[in-house]
Amino acid sequence: MRVLMISKACVTGVYQTKLEALARLPGMALTVAVPPSWRDERGDIRLERVHTEGYELVETPIALNGHFHLHFYPHLGELIRRFRPQVLHIDEEPYNLATFQALWLGQRARPRPRTVFFTWQNLDRRYPPPFRWVERYNLCHADHALAGNREAKAVLRAKGYAGPVAVIPQFGVDPAVFSPAEKPCPEEKRGTFVIGYVGRLVEEKGVGTLLRAAARLAVENDWRLHLVGGGPQERSLQQLASQLNIVERVRFEGQVASTKMPARLRGLDILVLPSLTRPNWKEQFGRVLIEAMACGVPVVGSDSGEIPHVIGDAGLLFPEGDIQTLHNRLARLMTNPGLRTELSARGRARVLAHYTQARIAEATCAVYEQMLAL
Repeated sequence: MRVLMISKACVTGVYQTKLEALARLPGMALTVAVPPSWRDERGDIRLERVHTEGYELVETPIALNGHFHLHFYPHLGELIRRFRPQVLHIDEEPYNLATFQALWLGQRARPRPRTVFFTWQNLDRRYPPPFRWVERYNLCHADHALAGNREAKAVLRAKGYAGPVAVIPQFGVDPAVFSPAEKPCPEEKRGTFVIGYVGRLVEEKGVGTLLRAAARLAVENDWRLHLVGGGPQERSLQQLASQLNIVERVRFEGQVASTKMPARLRGLDILVLPSLTRPNWKEQFGRVLIEAMACGVPVVGSDSGEIPHVIGDAGLLFPEGDIQTLHNRLARLMTNPGLRTELSARGRARVLAHYTQARIAEATCAVYEQMLAL
């Protein structure tokens, strides 16, 4: 089958392993259109050509780069005419202009491709015009939808989408890349206990909760907290660490390239995702959880959004914003190497069962086949 995917997310090299997994499936002829870069609060993320075997990765100009709702691709019509896809996979939310553009062009292409969009949106948000009109058009004209979490499917139904929906995460992990370190088991390890957070430094990610919980750890214990990522809260979090008298135990590492993330994760003893639900946001998946689990790193997560479903029985949970319970989880893992070993094995097994790029690719291809059989 001929598939054309439009995805700004695939400028990131580590995500391209899903594309390779798709391309390896029988009968698959895959072309993926990506912009030269994508801008967000982290800065300008340039296209990484890292995993490109078996498919064509096409760089195409993007208009209104950095505008999540309004960006579009000026040459998309030309790409559709050139590749004549049977399936047009729009890796965008249904309320975005880029999704409208692709669906509108797909409706007019001959032969007309089957179309599918992707959504993470797990809150039933109602948008003002013109985004409401854009969303309505897209929900009425798409042949299929992919939802990254269970609640996103429910939101689509609440908004009137009546077509087929498959709950499939946008990306999995490559277990050969995200793999456990060759190091002594926790029972034999001595030295500093390293707690990690990876992600944006924004209020809804709950990093302040993590700082406050870590500050309650016994001062005689040798622990460090490494915060990997950037964002508008960085300065205020540095000030909070100073107020809590833990500034010498906290390291702000900034952005790490996706290709270096496996090695960085392996340097952690545990990873924490302390997300906080807000009126306009709750955790949609928490990809760093499956990356850490694949690397054999035990995970701790709040109960915001999809986190409990991602972790399952392979990590520890705490009520979001609950500083004392998170502290208890940290202290328990720091002093219980046997539990860390058990969670490390469970996490890796859970990723292999549900969250590899190969699993995601197979599930996605099944959707393509279902659309073409209509």
